Amino acid sequence: MASDHSAVSFFETQPGTRGGITSWIFSTDHKRIGIMYLWGIMGFFIVGMLLGFLIRMELIAPGRDIMDQQTYNVMFTLHGVIMIFLVVIPSIPAAFGNIFLPIQIGAEDVSFPRLNNFSWWLYVAGASLALVSLFTGNGPPDTGWTFYVPFSSNVTTTNVDVAVMAVFILGFSSILTGLNFVTTLHRLRAPGMTWTRMPLFCWSLYATGWIQILATPVLGITVLLIFAERMLGVGLFDPAKGGDPILYQHLFWIYSHPAVYIMILPAMGVISDVLPVFARRDIFGYKMIAFSSVMIAFAGSLVWAHHMFTSGMSDTAVLVFSFLTFVVAIPSAIKIFNWVSTLYKGSIYTDPPLWFALAFIFLFSIGGLTGLILGSAGTDIHVHDTYFVVGHFHYVIFGGLGFGLFSAMHYWFPKIFGRMYNMRTAKIACVIIFTGFNILYFPMLIMGLQGMPRRYYDYLPQYTFGHQVSTVGSWILVAGLLLMFWNLLQGSLRGRKCSGNPWGGASLEWQIPSPPPHHNFVTDPVVDRGPYDFRGVERDDCR
Repeated sequence: MASDHSAVSFFETQPGTRGGITSWIFSTDHKRIGIMYLWGIMGFFIVGMLLGFLIRMELIAPGRDIMDQQTYNVMFTLHGVIMIFLVVIPSIPAAFGNIFLPIQIGAEDVSFPRLNNFSWWLYVAGASLALVSLFTGNGPPDTGWTFYVPFSSNVTTTNVDVAVMAVFILGFSSILTGLNFVTTLHRLRAPGMTWTRMPLFCWSLYATGWIQILATPVLGITVLLIFAERMLGVGLFDPAKGGDPILYQHLFWIYSHPAVYIMILPAMGVISDVLPVFARRDIFGYKMIAFSSVMIAFAGSLVWAHHMFTSGMSDTAVLVFSFLTFVVAIPSAIKIFNWVSTLYKGSIYTDPPLWFALAFIFLFSIGGLTGLILGSAGTDIHVHDTYFVVGHFHYVIFGGLGFGLFSAMHYWFPKIFGRMYNMRTAKIACVIIFTGFNILYFPMLIMGLQGMPRRYYDYLPQYTFGHQVSTVGSWILVAGLLLMFWNLLQGSLRGRKCSGNPWGGASLEWQIPSPPPHHNFVTDPVVDRGPYDFRGVERDDCR
């Protein structure tokens, strides 16, 4: 494949075209759209992180510390809505998927570039509407990110209407992104880019895309029903009007459990791309990892009611959903086995992307094992709606998606910006984040087993020590995150220039200049080997 190393970077304005901010916000270049997503997601991540930090400060001791009950309810609602709908779900697909999926399959862009730009505008519109909900009506919503009825439909007087419409719009953005990715992978692969030669990151986005297309409309319908009940008085979920609140839980979790895999599957794809590069060997069990991504997407869509074992469902339903929960653990276990096997006897380079990838494997394994406790109805009865659920959820989503995102940021950073961050600082930040994470969330598992309810503003003195340890962990975690972001920002502005292939990657994105040019390829690439065939590939000295 030939490439023109004098090509204009996608950051720069092409000769003969209009520049300025309009060249970005109306751009159909998949790389620019991905960068805009990335900056937006990182901004909301910092906001959500600070909200979580304030929640932990309030919980450092029993009683009121820095806020009252209503403010606390608003805080954890905003923390959940921002983190789930504005950060976690769009993070890797919308940012790194947009930037690298077309390049990895040898395409010039996604199938529908204008629709891609429109999906970004929908993200901005949904985020803006969420912000509007903070300052209009009777104050920010206080329902939690799940918007459970009947509290959200006819009890609370806060501004739920605007918030659920924001979620509705963000759902459309997710649907369009998934549609674009699935179509691109089917129609725009380069000659020789067979399904078994695609990077596993593309496979993870393919499985994620189908979940976005098929499951997200259920969320849109559900939040519209809340809106209809609040505005029109229709008796859908209110028992006083003949409605059924359990129906809402079914509708919500039919989307929201597959959404967990929208969050985690792309991170798994990142890990599957990072480990072979730093082990300098082909991925172990390529086909099984690719197949397991599709199986996770399929089986993960059938297990929604394991969130509802205490709702009074029949014993038969409990048995079926518990069994399916254990089934979905099998393809996840296949991935972990194959990742560890890839490292076995590899020529390992211990660079920051690998550090975050190894942290991902460890933390996600804890999240998966604690998930089996929740998937077993007998144990779930005891820990349902306790801090055990909070700890499990964060080990899966933050320990999984979060560390997968950080690994992707450090892995593709030199390709996006053409510069390198400080490697030593990145490793120090990784250790601090990993340490703070475990000090923050592991005590929650213990407190949950002891009976500490989640979402409570106050608690009994017997849980004080656990909350104090957890709050200290939040200080360490935030310090590590700020150090990591500062290091990446410094690297993007003043880092050592990196024009080639610092990690020695063999997939197509490492065969073009850094940063990538406006037109990805000067000539159409012809693929004649797999993405993890490192024969003849050298690491460039820009580290």
